[in-house]
Amino acid sequence: INLFLQIIETENMMDRIVTGLSESSVKTFTKCLHSLSRSVQQLRTSFQDHAVWKPLMKVLQNAPDEILVVASSMLCNLLLEFSPSKEPILESGAVELLCGLTQSENPALRVNGIWALMHIDKIMSTHGKQIMQAVTLILEGEHNIEVKEQTLCILANIADGTTAKELIMTNDDILQKIKYYMNLTMTLSVVHGEINPAAESRMDCRKEGQEEERPVKMLLGNPSTKAFGYIEEGSQERQDKLRDMGIVDILHKLSQSPDSNLCDKAKMALQQYLA
Repeated sequence: INLFLQIIETENMMDRIVTGLSESSVKTFTKCLHSLSRSVQQLRTSFQDHAVWKPLMKVLQNAPDEILVVASSMLCNLLLEFSPSKEPILESGAVELLCGLTQSENPALRVNGIWALMHIDKIMSTHGKQIMQAVTLILEGEHNIEVKEQTLCILANIADGTTAKELIMTNDDILQKIKYYMNLTMTLSVVHGEINPAAESRMDCRKEGQEEERPVKMLLGNPSTKAFGYIEEGSQERQDKLRDMGIVDILHKLSQSPDSNLCDKAKMALQQYLA
């Protein structure tokens, strides 16, 4: 990204890049701006000074999927809380556009749509059911582990909200998917523990199937564990339902995992039942 920063410091270069979003070479310019959008400084300066969000919204209206994936990833960054572009983007109809992405046949677009919506205040109270439907479709589909990992991460991040808790706990499909991945993780953890307990720590040497453990580690280690407990309204009912589903038994088994990271996160979740 340092190279990109040097480039945009060239006089009128940012103007040229933004103008490129309306040209035939839009793919190249979109990728360039996507890289720059990872910089908080750029979001607050160059992206705001040049109103990058305006041509971006036009690109998102009718671009092919290959470009839409990159453009929607950039939109996710522009919708972060510290981005000054967030409010004008929302006022321009971004919510409807993002909800449309959650229904896309392209899993990457669905994930980007959900991820962006997740950062909009009170979005779960207005579009929660649509978001949960998109999450279910991704978890049920034959998608790669990275896509499912991101989707479980989204569940983990939204599970702290009251509306999201209710939507998750009343959605048997979602709960069964969480249970499935927890069971799968438990099985893989035992197998890999017998073969090589330290393999998970070597990210470049994962054995086949070990990446399947990653989403649940992220889920258990995230504030999603708040959906399991804490002393607050409805917590006892949630705990009772999860216990009846066998989630607590799975957590106990995961807490005995030879993988210390997974073990600690399972214990963290179990502690919520003692709160």
